Order: sequence, then structure tokens, then C-alpha cells
Amino acid sequence: QVQLVESGGGLVQAGGSLRLSCAASGRTFTIYAMGWFRQAPGKEREFVAAINWSRGSTYYADSVKGRFTISRDNAKNTVYLQMNSLKPEDTAVYYCAAGRTYYSGSYYSTQNEYNYWGQGTQVTVSS
Repeated sequence: QVQLVESGGGLVQAGGSLRLSCAASGRTFTIYAMGWFRQAPGKEREFVAAINWSRGSTYYADSVKGRFTISRDNAKNTVYLQMNSLKPEDTAVYYCAAGRTYYSGSYYSTQNEYNYWGQGTQVTVSS
């Protein structure tokens, strides 16, 4: 099992920045990829960004490309999401996820590729 704990959410004005963190514990050696998803009120959960845990390769949703950066610190078993130029439409609960299975050619952009989820952290962007 892997446990994930997110932190760093909060209230920020449009144009501002926030950095989310996700600390993993437990059987972290089984992690192949980690990702961030978000869910706005009344909407389905959507993919934001993913990172290959060993190689560090990344993939982003078009809506955040150029504004958000996903990174990881393997020594700390932590993944980060740096969010810049935030917009009101970025308001959502942000969830961290970890996947333990290798899928050839996958960008890990779908929820069913992940096995473990954090509890979520609220991000609110005011206009």
C-alpha cells in the first residue's frame, strides 16, 4: 500500500501562484508514475499533470501547459505541482495519485491508471 498526503492548497488571486505538495509513504518503491487531477464543483475529475517516477518525464493537460509544472523529489518521496498565472477556472479540489503499473506508451492521463489517491486539497482562485 501507498499513502498520499497533499498540502499547499489555499486562496489566491487571479494571476498568483501556489505550490502543491504530495508526500508518499509506505511501499513507495512500487510507484511507477504520479499525477495530479482536479475536480471543480459540478464537474468530473480531470487530469492535470503526470510524471514518471524514475525518469522524470512529464505530461500536461492542454489547459495548464505553460503555467503548471510537475516535479518530484525521489529522496523525499514527494511530488510537487507549481501553479503559476492562476485563473478562476483553476478553482477545484486537487488530488494526488500514484500508479504502480507500467502501461506501454501511456501518458498516465486517465484515472484508471492510478491505484492510490490522496484526500485532496482545495485551491480557490478569486477574480
